[in-house]
Amino acid sequence: MKVDWLVIRSPTISFRIDRRVPAILLCLAAVIVVAMVMNISRGEYPISPLDIVKTVLGLDTGNRDHAFVIHNLRLPRTLVAFMVGVALAISGTIFQGITRNPLADPAFIGINSGASLAAVTVIVLFPSAPIYTLPLSAFAGALLMGGLIYWLAWNNGSSPLLFILIGIGLSAIANAFISLMITFGEIYSVTDALVWLAGSVYGRTWEQVFSLLPWLIIFIPMALTLARHLNALNLGDDLAKGLGTRVEWQRALLVLVGVALAGASVATAGNISFVGLIAPHIGRQLVGPNHQGLIPTAALLGGMIVVVADFLGRTLFAPIEIPCGVVTAAIGAPYFLYLLISNRKK
Repeated sequence: MKVDWLVIRSPTISFRIDRRVPAILLCLAAVIVVAMVMNISRGEYPISPLDIVKTVLGLDTGNRDHAFVIHNLRLPRTLVAFMVGVALAISGTIFQGITRNPLADPAFIGINSGASLAAVTVIVLFPSAPIYTLPLSAFAGALLMGGLIYWLAWNNGSSPLLFILIGIGLSAIANAFISLMITFGEIYSVTDALVWLAGSVYGRTWEQVFSLLPWLIIFIPMALTLARHLNALNLGDDLAKGLGTRVEWQRALLVLVGVALAGASVATAGNISFVGLIAPHIGRQLVGPNHQGLIPTAALLGGMIVVVADFLGRTLFAPIEIPCGVVTAAIGAPYFLYLLISNRKK
C-alpha cells in the first residue's frame, strides 16, 4: 500500500507524517470535545450540553449554579482526565518504541510502580504535605525506577528485553513495599492511599490541573522532537547508529520523557492502567508506525479513553461511582489477552 507523506522541513526541525494524520487528529479532537461535554453534563445536577458550551465560552452568565458546578467541580475533573490520558498514552508509545515490544506499558515495566511507591510514601507518612509535592515525589520515584532499570539492563549497551524483564521484577518489589506501607500506615492516610491507587479523578480541582500542566508543556514537545529518533531506534541499534543516531543518548532522553509523563500522571490520578498499552495500538491501526504521527494520535486517543472511562464510571452504576482506573482495567485486560494471543499466532 502506497503511503502519502506530508513533509515539513526547516533549518531546525524536520517532520514527516502520513497525510491522514491531520484529518484523524481533527476527528479525534471533535470526539473528545463531545465526550468532555457529555461527562460534564452528567451528575446529580444535570446540565444540558448547550448550557455547558455557553457557560464555558462565557456566553451564559445568568445561571450561577451552572457556572459553579461546571467551573468548580466538573470541568477541572474532566480536564485532569484528558491530560492524564494524554501523558500515559505518550509514555506508553515511547516505551513500546524503546523496547521494540508492542506489549510494553509503563504499568507493566515498573515505572508506574516506582511513582506509586513514592506517592504512597508521601500520602501515608506525610499526609499534610502540600499538593505540589505529590507530582514531584512521583516523578522522583519513577525516575529512580527508570534509572535503576536502565542501569541493571546495561550490558555493553542497554538491552530492550532485559529492560522489560528487570522492570517486571522491580515492579513486584515496589508493589510489596506499597503493601507494607498500607498495612502499617495510619488508617485515614491508608484510606486516601487506597482510593488513590485505584486510579480516579474524583475530586480533582484546578490545583491538580495546574500542577500537571507544566509537565505536559515541557515533555510533550520533547517527545515530538525525539519522535524521529524513536523511529530509528525501532529499526535496531546497529541500523540506528548507521543513520547517525546517538543510540544511548537518545534512548536515555526518551526514557526521561516517558518516566516524567508517567510519574506526573500517576501522581495526579493514581495508577490508571492499560491506557499506555491500548492507545498506541489503536493509533498504529489509524496512522501507521511512524512515531511523528503516532505520538499525537495516541495522545488524543489516550485522553479520550480516560474521559470516556470516567464518564462510564460515573454513569453505569450511579449514584455509586467506579474509579476510571477500574474501567480502563476492565477494558484493557481482555485487550491485553487478545494482543498476547495475536502475537503468539504470528
